[in-house]
Amino acid sequence: MTDDDQQVEVFYNSACPVCRAGMEDQRDALARADGGKKSTFVDMSQKPDALAEEGLSLDDVRRHFYVRDIDGKLHRGADAAAILWRMTPRRRWLGWLISRPMLRPLARLFYDWFADRLYNWNRGKGRW
Repeated sequence: MTDDDQQVEVFYNSACPVCRAGMEDQRDALARADGGKKSTFVDMSQKPDALAEEGLSLDDVRRHFYVRDIDGKLHRGADAAAILWRMTPRRRWLGWLISRPMLRPLARLFYDWFADRLYNWNRGKGRW
């Protein structure tokens, strides 16, 4: 199966305005590419138990977004972004780039650094 054929579930938190805007943009880009047939976006603020079977809570998704790939494997953060970007025209190169062995650890580190600050900013704003 190629990245073009991949069907994924995306788990995100719309209570964060930055996360919501990013996921809406990503969902729109995928919908333009394939009519939204290859992805499902799950707003964890509406379905907080959606990942309970995985042992993940709403608070986990407040910190990082997740993608479940066609094989049922769950990916988070930079790895999740790479999957989505590789599925999206004009962003495939970015997904490919952050998946390279030399860059993947840096992408993960940067994503986690940014996600921690975004989580704390949202908490400070009283969003959770």
